[in-house]
Amino acid sequence: MNITQLNVYPVKSLRGISLDRAELTERGLAHDRQWMVVDDIGRFVTQRQLPRMAQIAVRLTDESLVLEHPEATPLHVPLGREDQPRLPVHVWDDQCQALDEGAEAAEWLGAVLGDFKGSGLRLVRFAPDQRRAVETQFLTPGEQAHTAFADGYPYLMVSEASLAEVNRVLEAKGLAPVPMERFRPSIVVDAAEPFAEDGWGELVLQEGAVRLGLRKPCQRCKITTVDQATGEIAVPGEPLGTLVQMNTRLASGGYFGQNAILLAGEGRSIAVGEPAASTPR
Repeated sequence: MNITQLNVYPVKSLRGISLDRAELTERGLAHDRQWMVVDDIGRFVTQRQLPRMAQIAVRLTDESLVLEHPEATPLHVPLGREDQPRLPVHVWDDQCQALDEGAEAAEWLGAVLGDFKGSGLRLVRFAPDQRRAVETQFLTPGEQAHTAFADGYPYLMVSEASLAEVNRVLEAKGLAPVPMERFRPSIVVDAAEPFAEDGWGELVLQEGAVRLGLRKPCQRCKITTVDQATGEIAVPGEPLGTLVQMNTRLASGGYFGQNAILLAGEGRSIAVGEPAASTPR
């Protein structure tokens, strides 16, 4: 088994960046979901409400986060700042402090995304001194983990075989296959059996120097229906409806992939093509 993809999503719900190599941190791959779009009261905004967020491409340079949209001049957000005003922001039921990236970023988002329920939109950065804990009921006794602006966990791992099985079922229904980007994973491996990852306890790399604990099946939402290249919904309800029908977890809802935490290897880098192994749950 080998790593086949590494992806980061610096701004929650904007386009991702595919990498050949990535650094591991407690909060996910370096730069992953360190920024987020919020409304006037600090509530997070995603493709669930604004599918066209997928039209905003993201780049990272040594100096800046760069947001690009076909109808606007690129926005450059300096990486080195930590003197921005603070805002309380909300991700699901969690509240934490974030750094407000300012009026220029807010105006840029408004220009490319338009009105959002009568509210303005702002770009915020996760404050480095904050700690947003992972839900403890899915951790093993004594474990602690935290994340930035991801929905709930710092890593999401899936397998190529699982996507192949979903696409096999879609095609049997006369529907087009979907690419891996619909599921926005951070780590993809080429396990041979579909949904084998649901039975793993850990993903192990570099002879045990890197260990990721797979802690919770990922229940998917309607973001899976959004074409990540266009921001449009080509087939309403799919592939989410197919995942629900496949009933891979023998539970209500559609599941794909495993939420994970870092057990060992903080500061190390992992690379596409690198061998990986699993341990049973």
